[in-house]
Amino acid sequence: MGWKLVIDTKNAPALADFWAAALEYEVEDPSGLIDQLLAAGHIGADAVIEHGGRKIFRGYAGIRHPEDPYDQTSGVGRGRRLLFQDVPESKSGKNRLHVDIHSEPDGLDNLVERLEGLGATRVREFDHGPAGHWWVMQDPEGNEFCAA
Repeated sequence: MGWKLVIDTKNAPALADFWAAALEYEVEDPSGLIDQLLAAGHIGADAVIEHGGRKIFRGYAGIRHPEDPYDQTSGVGRGRRLLFQDVPESKSGKNRLHVDIHSEPDGLDNLVERLEGLGATRVREFDHGPAGHWWVMQDPEGNEFCAA
């Protein structure tokens, strides 16, 4: 079964790059589909931008789990994927849904440092001993997630 979580953003390609690195996912490459749509006149050049050396749809970027199947033409994953879409309004309030990224045993410090290196920010640490130890963090656009 496939699923897609859609995340509103101000800069879809940049946030997709962050989350692809954070989750060790692949950034989807829709350039084959874009070339077909451009050639057929179904979309104009204004619907496309270049990011990371690839053509992508303006305002959208997707990432997928590297082991999941994907459509060879569109680059769209057929399994676990995140789609980032630009919206005009800014984030307001607390997330109602968030991602937890789990470390290897005794690897929380390394995970948090790796995520900070990608642009995440520590917000608050929770250490409940055997019940759990995690950090609430924010991605580069302020969306909360947990590193546990």
